[in-house]
Amino acid sequence: QVQLVESGGGLVQAGGSLRLSCAASGDIFRIYGMGWFRQAPGKEREFVAAISRSGDSIYYADSVKGRFTVSSDNAKNAVYLQMNRLKSEDTAVYYCAVRVAELTMATQLKYDYGYNNWGQGTQVTVSS
Repeated sequence: QVQLVESGGGLVQAGGSLRLSCAASGDIFRIYGMGWFRQAPGKEREFVAAISRSGDSIYYADSVKGRFTVSSDNAKNAVYLQMNRLKSEDTAVYYCAVRVAELTMATQLKYDYGYNNWGQGTQVTVSS
């Protein structure tokens, strides 16, 4: 089991930037990948970005490509999401997720079923 603590959410104007952080503790040695999902009011949770522990596989949702950057620091067992040029439609609760144990394919990190540990979520609000 892995415990996740997210931070960095808040209120920002459209066009601004925020950096989300997620620190993992617990069964960290079996972490395969880490990702970010978000859920806006009245909408289903959606994939945002993911990175394998090796860093060899990185994925982004089309809606955030070119604006968001996912990165990780294995020494700190942390994953980050740098969000630039934020838009009002980026407003959502952002969740950090971790996959413990290998997946058949790294691309499964793009789907919520690929994860078995979730953070509590952090609110990001972009004002227009």
